[in-house]
Amino acid sequence: MSHVIFSSVTKSFGKVVALDCLDLVIEKGEFVSLLGPSGSGKSTTLNLLAGLLPIEEGEIRIDQKLMNDLTPDKRDIAMVFQNYALYPHMTIYENIAFPLQAKGRNFNAGQIELKVKSVADMLDVADLLGRYPKELSGGQQQRVALGRAMIRDPKVFLLDEPLSNLDARLRIRMRQYIKALHARLGSTIVYVTHDQAEAMSMSSRIAVFSKGKLQQFATPDDIYNRPANMFVAGFVGEREINQFAGRISRSDKGLVLVAEGLAIPLGPENYLDHLLERPLIVGIRAESLSPSNEREGDLVRGEVVLSELIGPDLFLQIKTGGVVLECRADPRGGFKPGDAIDLRPRLEDLHFFDPDTTMNIGLSPGLN
Repeated sequence: MSHVIFSSVTKSFGKVVALDCLDLVIEKGEFVSLLGPSGSGKSTTLNLLAGLLPIEEGEIRIDQKLMNDLTPDKRDIAMVFQNYALYPHMTIYENIAFPLQAKGRNFNAGQIELKVKSVADMLDVADLLGRYPKELSGGQQQRVALGRAMIRDPKVFLLDEPLSNLDARLRIRMRQYIKALHARLGSTIVYVTHDQAEAMSMSSRIAVFSKGKLQQFATPDDIYNRPANMFVAGFVGEREINQFAGRISRSDKGLVLVAEGLAIPLGPENYLDHLLERPLIVGIRAESLSPSNEREGDLVRGEVVLSELIGPDLFLQIKTGGVVLECRADPRGGFKPGDAIDLRPRLEDLHFFDPDTTMNIGLSPGLN
């Protein structure tokens, strides 16, 4: 297990700043995902840690040891690539054993055989050791690639979008497999992905990147429910978060959120007093808006303009005033375009962002 520290690390390609002054601390035994769209800086971060790219500014340390000038083979890391990178002319046994046969590794044939069989048993590939990579499925090849990394017993595992070449169902199974493997090994893992489902389901913490900058580093729960800014709120989630311009005002019954033709009573929410009468961007997720047939309480009246059935979920787009909101509904509700509908917002799930800085400024004191 290991402790990984990035201190003010910067990397540019010509005039393009791929990574801008990154400060990041990964604790021993953590499973940390680097998440973001293409060009966000996540792969650059991984390649700098691996030693595949030179560091221009800042420091990277593993267990307090400076990595800046060390070649990849001196960093005691193991990397699993997107395309598996197995040697096609070698058997599965030979592929897994290869790191132990490298120059400077003093293992005899008996020790290598014991290690290979131990790793193969752990990864359920013991019956495949005599085959060649071309004879294996994608999921089997991925497990072999993991085995080749594991057999070195490295300080840090680096995984670069290892599941992106697999079909959807196999990706889910491999996510579960890798998570269970991490729990068993207790190793430090740094995992690059653009797939938020992978990051959310496997990680201890997630580092969200955009345009070379770290946007937020937190647990999956905090990333989803307490996003630091509009980018994180919009990027993370099965559906894009509803966002609209609004303002909080005071009425006889307490605070009220006012938007274009829309008013949502907030009650006596004193912790929002600092947001009174200032321009805001409001965010609320689809699952935090519940369709309701009860004409009582703090409901929002609207009309269904679009319905989208996805497996067990029905997503509706509701036009209310000048705002279109997406909500999740029960497919058995019989909702269809043109229907009038009432929405009950879960007020504790409202987010308020500064239009200029895009930062989340509406969290209650207990959630900051």
